[in-house]
Amino acid sequence: METRLTKLLGIQYPVIQGGMAWVSDEHLASAVSNAGGLGLIAGGGAPKDVIREKVLVAKKMTDKPFGINIMLMSPFAQDLADLVIEEDIRFVTTGAGSPQKYMERWKQHGVTVIPVVASVAQAVKMEKIGADAVVGEGCEAGGHIGELTTMTLVSQIAKAVSIPVVAAGGIASGEGMAAAFMLGADGVQCGTCFLAATECSVHQAYKDLVLRASDISTVVTGRSTGHPVRSLKSPLVKEFQALEKDGATLEELETLTLGSLSRAVLEGDFKTGSFMAGQIAGLVSEIKPCKNIIEDMVRDAIHIMKDRVARFGGAL
Repeated sequence: METRLTKLLGIQYPVIQGGMAWVSDEHLASAVSNAGGLGLIAGGGAPKDVIREKVLVAKKMTDKPFGINIMLMSPFAQDLADLVIEEDIRFVTTGAGSPQKYMERWKQHGVTVIPVVASVAQAVKMEKIGADAVVGEGCEAGGHIGELTTMTLVSQIAKAVSIPVVAAGGIASGEGMAAAFMLGADGVQCGTCFLAATECSVHQAYKDLVLRASDISTVVTGRSTGHPVRSLKSPLVKEFQALEKDGATLEELETLTLGSLSRAVLEGDFKTGSFMAGQIAGLVSEIKPCKNIIEDMVRDAIHIMKDRVARFGGAL
């Protein structure tokens, strides 16, 4: 399956693994890269030395392309931008801000930059400042989200920019991948389905919540703060919703959620953990290796697209 994205990244399949804080570590990233996609190590809010160690381990675990995701609102964003060059990392995705201040230096060192965007305006701006591709992420995704759905967002971005577009949000199957291509995408970025990967290091309780999820198992909180987040329903989410309804201050809400994601990932603490996942969790039903996740998705997407051509091609 060759697309503009596979050519740009030098990968076998047009699949990027999302940069999920506390989740996307060296083990998951290298497994995805070895399986033919592009694995990412999430910078999250971690300092430079922590991410450097993960990068060095990943280099030993794979000889395939991998990259890092930098959350630009992190206090360590500048340090991680420097790390990209110091460790000769060839691929970077960014979120929570604009990478413009780092772009010229990255480009001088041959870094491929792919910002995650939630609107057409952001996508157009990223192309203007030199982005090599953009990830259009719909609000079906887990974690921090925008307001537009994947279907409405990706199709409009694909018409507005000339660089490759990657669809994200609500994609965990061949049907989702095929739909993304029909919307004009050159590939997909997936997160929630990799929570159930054999190589994913999250606590088993986290994986079990994903496996048990239905179509209505996620909820969005934080709209009152301007930073909405999609997570699986839990006691923490319920408490957060109650505080939001009562008009709690931003400080009170931040205090409640401080450290909640790490508690979910490392301890599986259902009571106080934040289990971020997308709406597509209802389709994730088994734990399997990254290789199987990617190859099953690609195989099914090809089959679906061929079937649709055979079924409707003559009539059209």
